[in-house]
Amino acid sequence: MSSDDAYGSFLEQANQDTGASNVSTTSKNTTTKAVDTDVPVRLQKVEQYYTSEADEPFEPVSLKWGGNNMPSENEFAELIGHDSDVSTISTKEFDPQGQYQDVLQAVEEAGDGKSRVFRAIHGKTRIEYYVVGLDKEHERVVGVKALAVES
Repeated sequence: MSSDDAYGSFLEQANQDTGASNVSTTSKNTTTKAVDTDVPVRLQKVEQYYTSEADEPFEPVSLKWGGNNMPSENEFAELIGHDSDVSTISTKEFDPQGQYQDVLQAVEEAGDGKSRVFRAIHGKTRIEYYVVGLDKEHERVVGVKALAVES
């Protein structure tokens, strides 16, 4: 057998389906609900990443909400379908170096001119940050979210 044949055999074996795609990855699942109504165009244009150990992009958020005020932490947890800790932090805590001012501005323009940051904890190292505002006219909470890995 020539070395080319041996190499070809090696490649065929390496590319065979091992069934690994059927492995459950529920331990890494940090998905919460983010969109159940139309997303404002301004938020679709946000192209920035949240800097953490994962450097994930900001994704649009648009959730139906009939309240006249921003949801409480418990109401927001229900809204996104999260069954664990949700807390609020100030925009200064979220953006101490001022690197997400464009994100905050986009959220404020899409909503009522104010923004609030919710922090949804997933296990020991994964956190989703929701930067949202209230759009009373369309009865929704709008904004962006990003996944952070903090160990």
